[in-house]
Amino acid sequence: MAACASQEKKKVDNTERIVCLAKQYNEIIYALHAEKDLVGVDLSSVFPSQINKLPKVGYHRALSSEAILSVNPTLIIHDDNIGPDHVVSQLEKMKIPMKVFQAKSKDIITTKKLMCEMGAYFHKEKEAKILAQNFENELKEVIQSSTKYTDKPSVLIIHFGQAKNHYLLVTQKSTAAKMIDWAGGKLSVTGEKGMRVLSAEAIALANPDVILMTDFGFDRLGSLDKIKTLPGLAETKAAKSNRIYRVNECDIMYLGPRTGKNTLKIQHLIHGN
Repeated sequence: MAACASQEKKKVDNTERIVCLAKQYNEIIYALHAEKDLVGVDLSSVFPSQINKLPKVGYHRALSSEAILSVNPTLIIHDDNIGPDHVVSQLEKMKIPMKVFQAKSKDIITTKKLMCEMGAYFHKEKEAKILAQNFENELKEVIQSSTKYTDKPSVLIIHFGQAKNHYLLVTQKSTAAKMIDWAGGKLSVTGEKGMRVLSAEAIALANPDVILMTDFGFDRLGSLDKIKTLPGLAETKAAKSNRIYRVNECDIMYLGPRTGKNTLKIQHLIHGN
């Protein structure tokens, strides 16, 4: 299967000043070596390390129009997951062009489509073709390796939502759930959306073998003892066996160039090897 079909091309002007408010987009932009016009990114965009030299214009769900305008953008790229609404309205009224890529990364096929669409937009078609094929090959290799495990550990993922300042449980409708499945585990929380508010009842019902907590929330509490004070957590199998691990939000919340490697890391964590 060809990695990239033909895509509609878009000229990016040499004088463009781009603010990109999506960590997935930003990682792909750097993987394509198309970052020269970036002048600002959101707080959750921390990979690769050189992106941290750019101004941070706020958390993607709690943006400040002043911070964005301070870098004089000519284009704002986002993934339709930005807020609050009044800030988005302010930016729209100022008529700053905004770009959302059409491909929605939900699985291997759609993630490859996104890489190809972005490659065409930034005139990096060859790089995108290689990137998409490597992404697929690495992930399929990890999925195959998961078949050697006879058990499927129950996994709970806890994420701290900075927009509303509370802890959340990641559900089976998330990208993270796919990665847990590919790694040979099963996500233990269900819900109508990708995340739900943490509750003692939901944690008790899940009673996971392993808990993964994203970096910001883990560091905010700072120790396993404090993490175990979250409602319902201390009585879980994972807490009793100290199988609570810190994972980077960027590594588990979206699909991208490093998904194969990140899924392999998760596989090792949840299977204890």
